[in-house]
Amino acid sequence: MTEPSSPDFYALEDLLTPEEVAVRDRVRKWCDTEVLPRINDYWERAEFPFELVPGFAELGIAGGTVQGYGSPGMSAVAAGLVAAELARADGSIGTFNGVHSFLAMQSIAMLGSEEQKQRYLPAMARMEKIGAFGLTEPRHGSDAVALETRARRDGDVFVLDGQKKWIGNGTIADHVIIWARDEEGAVGGYVVDKGTPGFTATVMTGKTALRAVWQAEITLEGARVPVEDKLANCRSFKDVSTVLDRTRYTVAWRALGVATAAYELALAHCLQREQFGQPIAGYQLVQEKLATMLAEITTMQLMCWRLSSLADAGRMTAAMASLAKRHCCATARRIVADARDLFGGDGILLEHHIARHHADIEAIYTFEGTDHVQALIIGREITGHSAISGRRR
Repeated sequence: MTEPSSPDFYALEDLLTPEEVAVRDRVRKWCDTEVLPRINDYWERAEFPFELVPGFAELGIAGGTVQGYGSPGMSAVAAGLVAAELARADGSIGTFNGVHSFLAMQSIAMLGSEEQKQRYLPAMARMEKIGAFGLTEPRHGSDAVALETRARRDGDVFVLDGQKKWIGNGTIADHVIIWARDEEGAVGGYVVDKGTPGFTATVMTGKTALRAVWQAEITLEGARVPVEDKLANCRSFKDVSTVLDRTRYTVAWRALGVATAAYELALAHCLQREQFGQPIAGYQLVQEKLATMLAEITTMQLMCWRLSSLADAGRMTAAMASLAKRHCCATARRIVADARDLFGGDGILLEHHIARHHADIEAIYTFEGTDHVQALIIGREITGHSAISGRRR
């Protein structure tokens, strides 16, 4: 039987540094030996795989591009490769890392004071403390700028009231960054520690995607947060947007990871599965689908690499990140659907992994900005006219 060919059809690896290849290979090995043999059972039970966290910590990747404070300070390209490898194994594990290393740790690294960085980031880099990012609310997803959670100053504390929804890691996190409006209407980030009175986080149930990572519904009822736990350098929603812009590119890489897994699984299956006396890989319609999948993966690889290279050079814009997120997620959605189709009936069985990826790509396609919102960000950049209404500071 012919061995499946590499999805690196244009030799993208030639563009990577030895350090980037090394961290990618380290993460891939851990995913292949530790994640893949276990993850289907956790996904089916909708349980978070706590047993994987110590091994994850030993990889030394928490914090991604954060410089210092125990974080690896890797390039944006390396961080993207890591995101892709984790998602190639499992979207839930990729989401766990995305929330902790990027949304939570980057918020502190970008908007915290030096004292706050020293206080929070080293333990988070060691995975001794887990982070979460509380922005989305029950009534505000795409229009998160309209958030209703409030922060009221009361002496040496802020009192938080409101609700959050879809907060990854929210029930297991030691530090949840809650975004709220103060009495003047300005948005701030407040680090709420686990066990804070008035803070309640409940695991959301009934999900059909990313079942092995827990999202939370959070209620804040008079939760008191010390003044020193408000992120010192966040003054408006623009600062929150800056964090999202800096982390969104990794979602494009995660979509690439899921698409790569789908292609590899489909190709291996088509070479092994025989119908009408020969492997189905020998049929024209199958080869047409595989060729299309490979072409689309190649465009995603080159787009992700170039975007991260621009990020490393300080040249990435919000619209660039949105273009990659939108294109790669939509493309991955098509690739995974075609891969599942090539599996036939086996494609709905968890044991073949493709069913899990088929479900998970729906969440990745939606979060950190829907297809429509990304289009409006891009449209504003290329036309000079904003079609997004109702924006507040």
